[in-house]
Amino acid sequence: MSTTAKHLLEKIRQLPLPNQVRLMNVCGGHERSISMAGLRTALPSTIDLIPGPGCPVCICPEEDIYLAIQMASHEDIVLLAFGDMLRVPVNVPQNSLRTLEQAKAAGADIRPIASPTEAVLYASANPDKTVVFFVAGFETTCAPVAAMLAAGIPDNLLLLMSGRLTWPAVAMLLEDGSPGFDALIAPGHVATIMGADEWQFVVRKHHIPAAIAGFTTESLLAAIYSVLRQLIENRVFLDNCYTEVVTPDGKRRAKQLLQTRLQVVDAPWRGIGIIPQSGFELAADLAAHNARLRFPAYAELARKNAGTMPPGCDCAKVVLGKIKPTECRLYGEACTPRNPIGPCMVSDEGACRIWWASGINKPTPQTTGGRP
Repeated sequence: MSTTAKHLLEKIRQLPLPNQVRLMNVCGGHERSISMAGLRTALPSTIDLIPGPGCPVCICPEEDIYLAIQMASHEDIVLLAFGDMLRVPVNVPQNSLRTLEQAKAAGADIRPIASPTEAVLYASANPDKTVVFFVAGFETTCAPVAAMLAAGIPDNLLLLMSGRLTWPAVAMLLEDGSPGFDALIAPGHVATIMGADEWQFVVRKHHIPAAIAGFTTESLLAAIYSVLRQLIENRVFLDNCYTEVVTPDGKRRAKQLLQTRLQVVDAPWRGIGIIPQSGFELAADLAAHNARLRFPAYAELARKNAGTMPPGCDCAKVVLGKIKPTECRLYGEACTPRNPIGPCMVSDEGACRIWWASGINKPTPQTTGGRP
C-alpha cells in the first residue's frame, strides 16, 4: 500500500464514525479493487462496503442469453460474444442447452471476442457468413459499439443488443425508499464517458453523499474519505476523486454517438424486472442490423421461467446490495466458479466470483464477523 493510501486510511480511522455506515460501490471493477487490496479488513469495522449493480453479465436478461443460444443452435450463423457470457446459465430443463458454452460444444459456431473491433474484422473477413455480435455491457462497452456503427459495419454483421445504462438502477434503488446504503461510490469508467454531472441526482434529489472513484487504492480511499466526511459534517455534494480522466460533461463525441447510433429503451434486468429508460437498442435506421428483427421466432418471451434466476439463487439480491454474496443460499456450496449456478459467480465483475477469488468462504454459525 502506497504512502498516500496509508495516509488516507489513517485519516479515515481518525474520523468520528457512527456505529454503522453503509457505502455502496456501484462498479464491479471497484469491487475487485476493494477485495484485492483487502480494504474491508483495513477499514474500521463500522464501515460496510456494499457491492452494487455494476456487473453487466450479472444483470444481462436471461431471455437474451436464451435467444442467443437458440439463434446459434438453429440458424446458419456465427455468434460472437464476450467470453464471460459463454458460461451464464439460463432457466431450462437440465437436458437442454443451458449456456452458450454448451451450445458451442453441441456444434453451434460460437466464438469469444474481447472487443467490438474483432466483430467487424471477423465479419469483413467472412462476407459469406451471417455474423451476430451479442453485445452485453454498460456505457463503456456501448460507446465503442456506437463508434463502430458510426464508422459503418459490414452488411453481414448483426447485433443482439443487451447494453444497459448504469444510473437508472441506482435511481431505482433510491426511489424505492429503502436503498440500503448511506453514501455512493460512483463508477469512474462510466463517468469518464458520460460525465460526473450524470450522478448529481444522487445528491440533489436524494441528499445522499456521492463521490466518483477510479480503480486505484488511493482513489477509492479518497472517495470513501470524502463521503464519510460528508455524512459526519452533514454537507452533501458530488466529489470527483478521479479528476485525471473524469470531467463534468464527459466525452461529448462518445455521448453524441450513443445518442445517434443507439436509442434508450425500457429494459429488463435479470431477476429485477423492467427498469425504465435503462437499455440501449439499435437506432431505428439500423434495423437491418438488428438480430432481434432478423430472427424474431426465437424470442419465446412467454417461457415460464424467462427473466428469473435459477432456483435458490439470490444473485438479484446481491446485485441490488440487499444481501452479501456469502448470504446467498448457494454461495460456495452448489454454486462455485467451477460450477456456477447464478451469473454473479461467472463474471470477473460479479461480486460472488470476486469474493470467492479473494478467499471469502461462507460463514458458519460459529463464525463471527464474516467481513471480507
